[in-house]
Amino acid sequence: MSDGPAWARALRGLRRIALLGAGLLAWEVTARSGTLSPIIFPSLASILREFGLLAVRVDALTEAWHSLYRALGGFGLAAATGVGIGVLMGRSRLAAGVLDPLFAGSYPIPKIALFPIFIFVFGIGSLSKILLVFLECLYPIVINTYAGTRVVNRVLVWSALNMGASPGRVLWRVVVPAAAPFIFAGFRVALPIAMIVVIITEMISSADGLGYLVIYSLSSLKTDRMLAAVVAIALLGLALDRILLLLRDRLVFWERLESYYT
Repeated sequence: MSDGPAWARALRGLRRIALLGAGLLAWEVTARSGTLSPIIFPSLASILREFGLLAVRVDALTEAWHSLYRALGGFGLAAATGVGIGVLMGRSRLAAGVLDPLFAGSYPIPKIALFPIFIFVFGIGSLSKILLVFLECLYPIVINTYAGTRVVNRVLVWSALNMGASPGRVLWRVVVPAAAPFIFAGFRVALPIAMIVVIITEMISSADGLGYLVIYSLSSLKTDRMLAAVVAIALLGLALDRILLLLRDRLVFWERLESYYT
């Protein structure tokens, strides 16, 4: 479905920008009015100043790197493992019968409750955080891959088999590409979860990372720095999502996301 003529889209865009600008202006006016303590309600100027410092200081960039490699490490492990398990469940009735109740039953468990055990077993360093990210990201990837593998058109599979393709070749050239949109949907759900989990775990027990920076700034009554770190986390999550979408459109080129809106 079309979004209307170009002038209507431009008008909607201007309306959103105007609303955003009005909200930011109201924030700044309220912060500078003196009605609220700057510790509770810092001005946008001070937040932007702290954000600028975070963007250029080596120690702040190092904190971002700690969070990023922990999140991507756990996400990468979950992606590799989850796609394999999901495809296995989608193509094997026995595997689905064993693993589906296991995943369905353990999915509602808040994995963050297991973090003290992870710390006790794997230590307070990065390993316990990466493994918890892996566990949280595994579920959406497995479930989406499983669903995608189940809806592969049987005619495509039969055609490939009739042309002499081996089961392994059918899996790699037919099943996985057909399930790829579902797999990337799982990745897109799991990637923000990876960032959320790593920030929470760093807030609980860490001496580095953006989560530690947030909680340290808050405990030091540096609310502007804390909000600047929150903005940095949001921008980092947005950048990761855009990169994932670009990768998806490049690999699943026959089903670009833009086609949904035309």
